[in-house]
Amino acid sequence: MCGIVGWVDWNDDLTRRADVLERMTETMEHRGPDAGGTWLSRRCALGHRRLSVIDPANGAQPMVRAALDDMDRQYVIIYNGELYNTLELRDELRRLGYRFRTSCDTEVLLVSYIEWGKMCVERLNGIFAFAVWSVADEELFMARDRLGVKPLFYRHDGERLLFGSEPKAILAHPDVRAEVDAEGLAEVFAIGPARTPGHGVWRGMRELKPGHCLTFDRNGLRVSAYWRLEAALCEDGESAAAARVRELLRDAARRQLVSDVPVCTLLSGGLDSSALTALAAEYCRETGRGALHTYSVDYVDNERHFRAHAFQPDADGPWIERMSDHLDTVHHAVRIDTPELVDALEAAVVAKDMPGMADIDSSLYLFSREIKKGATVAISGEAADEIFGGYPWFHREEMLRADTFPWSMSADLREAILSPELARVIRPREYIAERYREAVAEVPVAEEEDDGARRMRRISYLSITRFMPTLLDRKDRMSMAWGLEVRVPYCDHRLVEYVWNLPWPVKTAGGREKGILRRALEGVLPTDVLQRKKSPYPKTHNPAYLASVRERLLARLDDPSCPLLPLINTAKIRELAKDPRSATHLPWFGQLMSGPQLFAYLLQVDFWLRHYRVSLAV
Repeated sequence: MCGIVGWVDWNDDLTRRADVLERMTETMEHRGPDAGGTWLSRRCALGHRRLSVIDPANGAQPMVRAALDDMDRQYVIIYNGELYNTLELRDELRRLGYRFRTSCDTEVLLVSYIEWGKMCVERLNGIFAFAVWSVADEELFMARDRLGVKPLFYRHDGERLLFGSEPKAILAHPDVRAEVDAEGLAEVFAIGPARTPGHGVWRGMRELKPGHCLTFDRNGLRVSAYWRLEAALCEDGESAAAARVRELLRDAARRQLVSDVPVCTLLSGGLDSSALTALAAEYCRETGRGALHTYSVDYVDNERHFRAHAFQPDADGPWIERMSDHLDTVHHAVRIDTPELVDALEAAVVAKDMPGMADIDSSLYLFSREIKKGATVAISGEAADEIFGGYPWFHREEMLRADTFPWSMSADLREAILSPELARVIRPREYIAERYREAVAEVPVAEEEDDGARRMRRISYLSITRFMPTLLDRKDRMSMAWGLEVRVPYCDHRLVEYVWNLPWPVKTAGGREKGILRRALEGVLPTDVLQRKKSPYPKTHNPAYLASVRERLLARLDDPSCPLLPLINTAKIRELAKDPRSATHLPWFGQLMSGPQLFAYLLQVDFWLRHYRVSLAV
């Protein structure tokens, strides 16, 4: 994985702006600590920071290559990601006459573009965000992977295009102000910590949506989709579906275990991570790689304070030990203490360039730091719940029928914590409702489906396109802050496409959430692990965490210079801070964010406004 930045300008001579390009590129050093490079011409400037995973000795970027039949036609690429079908693509291109100087996927991707042009994206299996500059045509082409695992932001100002893996690269340009308008504030306070697809929060900044590509030349900027979910009835029964899911998942896992640097898995003892760990251990045995290293995260004294509830029925510890012993892995248990967790809330904001999932972010940030000490690549079970239907909102009638995003049903609370002035400007209820209507209008349907099937398809689509990006964004930003590459086999587009069209009764085989995945993994996992109820990413249950974030927030509210004060209803926040029920009975976002996370989120907003010196254009 890497960090990319770029600048195309029809009015400026960019060969004179090397210092600005260097400044933008250096903001991505954490994403690519191993090497850096830039490429400059009058109209295009490209920068790259490299994290070496495949062929570390070669593959420096920006990479330049000429067309096969015309050495005067040159193309330059910068690329962040991994292609999992590199070998197949290279073999096909060799048959067409191409020769390769490296074994890295960057060269294969560049040659794929030279040969097939913009249609090359349809052939790619992987996670990626890349840009190719055609020197002769003076044309920039950018694309992002189908599920949006790798980030890509841009800012278009008529005659100029700036882009980068993270907003901080664009904000480093001297002409870009750290401004947020009313719509950006609506994203932060009404939708946050999620984001509307394509929205960059910062004024004038956009995110290239998953499955989309962008072309910029003297005729302007054009954005189009090259991939989207399509509805079609699948007639496979449970046996056939289980066999197909097992085949696709095993193939995805094996492809993503290919690396020239150490690989580990994240192991929680749950169904999703245990499955990938079992497949990885199998691969390590077959390829003679030795024992697989696994990592888990928990919190100091969590065992004393844990209380089972519907969203988190049991603790992970015994299940992690069960799977590590079963697979004979070398396990590393990372434990985070409360003061460190709270202190890292600010670092998590810098990693993301905006407020996030509070301690859910900061814990992953600290967890990634520890993993990086022993590995460069980690395999994670992210996205299985969205794809196979594991979340409560797939199974609870009141959430299924909610006329809003089911992971964020607290519109009353969101409006109540805002100052009356900000509420009038961003109109949070209307904003949420409009974003929800937009999302529902996108849902593809099959003519033959009844109302019940369409309802399940709708909740699945919303989860994949609106909830999952929040978790993928979090995973990328917190891990890449330490130069750790996290791969997500459940996001293999072939698996997603297949499971998306399975009938709901097949997905819930055996009357269980993610039933078809459980059946597919029979013989792969022990029976007790196979039947374990879903348990989400662990969060701290230590009351010291609530006390700490509450006290810090109240102290900030006592400061007359606090930038939060004009934006929030301080009396309401103080009232919530006094209510002991806020720890467990205050829904904010998803399964993990309640009272403590709301207080921590507001702390992150406060730090974000101060650290970035955000100017509010409202």
